[in-house]
Amino acid sequence: MVKVKVCGITNEEDAVEAVQCGADFLGFIFIENTTRFVEESVIKKIVSCNLRKTKQDIVFVGLFKDENLEKVTEKVNYCGLNCVQLHGDESPDYCARLKKVLLEEYDTALTVIKSFKVAEEILPNIDYSVRDYDSADYFVFDTFHSTLAGGTGTKFNVEVLKKKKWQIEKPFFVAGGLTPQNVSDVVKNIAPYGVDVSSGVESVPGKKDKNLLKEFIHNAKNT
Repeated sequence: MVKVKVCGITNEEDAVEAVQCGADFLGFIFIENTTRFVEESVIKKIVSCNLRKTKQDIVFVGLFKDENLEKVTEKVNYCGLNCVQLHGDESPDYCARLKKVLLEEYDTALTVIKSFKVAEEILPNIDYSVRDYDSADYFVFDTFHSTLAGGTGTKFNVEVLKKKKWQIEKPFFVAGGLTPQNVSDVVKNIAPYGVDVSSGVESVPGKKDKNLLKEFIHNAKNT
């Protein structure tokens, strides 16, 4: 069954509702000056609010973009995260070092999601292609935007990804413009490991809608 990542969580109520509706991953934005950025103290409180009583294997994901490695490890440890999504031009070596430092210094076994943008093709991250990221555990493919890191509400042409799927050696998520209405088609057409949603289940930016969450997760998992 496909996994569902609900991203851009900004408050405890939305986190609880997402998990109760069946979300597997919760994403928190550490990228400042973005719509869904949330302070570390809030994230720590949400992660510590006994969500695992509802669902034992929930994954807490911190989204970073080209952040200093030491700052990332400190924030991950402070908030109690068990996964990081790298949303910028981080190198394969950065991914490997991040996992190593957290394991050696904080005794934290971290999983890493590396993001790639999709336009007319899967865009490389500076000098590296998807195949270079051996240390990443998952990939996420999101819609390319010239200024926004994510949460654009715009869907990319999934046929681009479908043609390249045979080259992708890691489990991957599809993001970008997903809604309760179109998620079933994406799951049927691409058969990803997971789908990643933010704006598609919101009433206003940064506030999730329980009915949209419930419909999205049901449609994704029952395709």
